[in-house]
Amino acid sequence: RQMCIRDRSWVGFWWRDLERALQQGQCREFERSPGGARWLAVWGGACLAAALGLYLAGGYHAAFVPINGLAAAGPDWAWEWVTVLGDDRLVIAAALWFTRRHPRVFWALCVTAVLGYGFTHSLKPLFLAARPPAVLDPGDLYVIGPGHRKTSFPSGHSLTASAFCGVWLYWRAGWSWRVPLVALAVMVAGSRVVVGVHWPVDVAVGLFGGVLAAWLGVTLSRRWPWGLRPGVHLTLLLPPLLMALHVLSDDGGYHRAAGFQVAVVLIALLKAFLDYLWLPWRRWRRAPDPDSEDWAR
Repeated sequence: RQMCIRDRSWVGFWWRDLERALQQGQCREFERSPGGARWLAVWGGACLAAALGLYLAGGYHAAFVPINGLAAAGPDWAWEWVTVLGDDRLVIAAALWFTRRHPRVFWALCVTAVLGYGFTHSLKPLFLAARPPAVLDPGDLYVIGPGHRKTSFPSGHSLTASAFCGVWLYWRAGWSWRVPLVALAVMVAGSRVVVGVHWPVDVAVGLFGGVLAAWLGVTLSRRWPWGLRPGVHLTLLLPPLLMALHVLSDDGGYHRAAGFQVAVVLIALLKAFLDYLWLPWRRWRRAPDPDSEDWAR
């Protein structure tokens, strides 16, 4: 009798509801998206070849001036909106939009994030490369937003964009998904040169690092599906929630994109509230018995 009462409580129902959502989310994703690994391999190889070609053709600072000159072709606010899409805080917070519906993708992104962090933060202190504002005269470049001067290699924003898009590229089949994902990551990476805080070699290596992290993240997450357990899944929600609060209090120096970032975070938080609290509560009110046939999703 006590077990029955406990199972019919809101907390018991909510836990069982989450377990079922994670199980359905596992079945919803492709076990292996056809050609996903091949796409990542080609994309990563192209990024590495681009980085090597740029360096051999013109050195570490190759192709900066013409790409940075694109800043004059569009309004500053537009470039700020694009470049903040590579901010790891915003990307991690935005993941709240799909964490419950696509738990396998979320788990792969968590593993990818750890690997990507290790990639960038092992190379940045090793090379200590100066950024364009620390090398060029103010009249030779166009800077939008904060003019960072240190730890240029590799580009963290580029890695974040390619890692996020790379994980989704693996799981989503079809050119209609994969081409836009690659284009989005490349556009975000290119914006780092346009806003004047990275060299093209930085972003090419950053893109490669993100693709590599995505491939490893998907591979490891499929082999060790710990993140699909309810307790682990809930724990993994803490970083996105903390990053959401961070974005709401700090726009990263891109003031013209502050409203855009706040809107993305608030929508993600609202979606998480609906998915994890409001909709389960409504299901509990409709069918408090976890074993009821009316316990529909």
